[in-house]
Amino acid sequence: METNANTPPSPLPRRDFLKKTATAAAVVAATPLLRTPVYGQNQAPSANVAGANNRIQVAIVGVGFGIGQNHLKGIQEKANENNTVITAASDVFSKRRDFAKTNANLKDADVYDDYRKMLERKDIDAVLCATQDPLHAQITLDSIDSGRHVYCEKPLTRYLGEAFQVYDKVKSSGKIFQIGSQGCSAGGYHKCAELVKAGKIGTLVWGQAWYSRNSLNGEWNYTIEPESTAASIDWERWLGPVKQRDPFSAEQFHRWRKYFRYCAGPLGDLAPHRLHPLMLATGSPEYPVRVVSIGTRNVHIDKNLQGTPEREIPEHAQLLAEFPSGYVMMVTCCTVNASTPGLSLYGHKANLEIDASASKVNLMPQREFGDEIDPESFANLQPEEIRVHEKNWFDCIRSGQQPNGSIELAIRVQTVISLAEMSDRLKIACVFDEKTRKITTDGGTDVTAITYGTLPQS
Repeated sequence: METNANTPPSPLPRRDFLKKTATAAAVVAATPLLRTPVYGQNQAPSANVAGANNRIQVAIVGVGFGIGQNHLKGIQEKANENNTVITAASDVFSKRRDFAKTNANLKDADVYDDYRKMLERKDIDAVLCATQDPLHAQITLDSIDSGRHVYCEKPLTRYLGEAFQVYDKVKSSGKIFQIGSQGCSAGGYHKCAELVKAGKIGTLVWGQAWYSRNSLNGEWNYTIEPESTAASIDWERWLGPVKQRDPFSAEQFHRWRKYFRYCAGPLGDLAPHRLHPLMLATGSPEYPVRVVSIGTRNVHIDKNLQGTPEREIPEHAQLLAEFPSGYVMMVTCCTVNASTPGLSLYGHKANLEIDASASKVNLMPQREFGDEIDPESFANLQPEEIRVHEKNWFDCIRSGQQPNGSIELAIRVQTVISLAEMSDRLKIACVFDEKTRKITTDGGTDVTAITYGTLPQS
């Protein structure tokens, strides 16, 4: 299997890559533009795209005890192998800034409570964003405007309008953007794409995926660190564009995935783990033409943890997406039952079954085509691994190739996610036109994409 990670680095000198490409002009998104970035688009850091022998200088925004710290530790551990260095980090929580200093050998001057001040530095080539969802868009826009490449954790953004702003910005800048869904760098999904494009399963009919968990005290009820106070956390900066601005809440700061103002719940956190790689596995990811979704909350799991507020988001969510080719995809995300039926693509002539780590794929012919197609098994493929996904980003910064989690994939997945949330919360089926970016009901009534302040709890 060939991936972008195996593409040899470009031998061109660093300065030749400092030139930016200018392609399509930005299309006005469905929601008002975010605030004007602080930095001009023509401002470039010291090494905009590093050559084969140049070290990539990385800054991290968001050093939470989940994925942010995972990235920081991982990039630090693989620094020699990937020829990278962490030069700066930003977080609104003083404890996490201290963590970054200790674990990335940073000085006091290298950590920031305001990422915009960090972007004024000249020794940053690439920015990794691992904050809560409402900050993804502005951090990505500002980072690209300051001349940096971006790795942004999934989902792409909180809402659809700002997702298209990011998409347009990335496309016009020519920067390398990687969505933080590491399944995109797993070999099984790339093998499926290869088999589908080769016609090995006939016409692709439908696909299914699950991401299921269970717990006694409720998903995302993370431990609240005692150091979390209004004095140690810049609450207003952390809220970003959120309209429902409650007074400082350590509960919301640590358990933000439970609240609609910060997250789409299972659709925003669990579904991307499956949507990105499964859409990649089709061989030709499409925008959806129709999405419906249902979310439920009938277990009320938060009652098991004394003093914990009830979550706003669903405990269980299902989405069904239709694509222009006729392909239909079903994704179920559950936080109150851990059963996982499996990951599969179903074609007219054969099916593809993908194991949980995406390191093995089974091709199973339909009985009617048993004489035409032989069953096959593809094993020992690259399993899903976050370090591999980070390396793919670094390799593509050097080579100029598009990464496995490209902006083209990310925007199509975000469209599914956002339409699914709208379908559930507004109780409608959402029909989408990729050319106009308009949303209507299945009856043809125009629908305005939800965004900050559109609904209560936003």
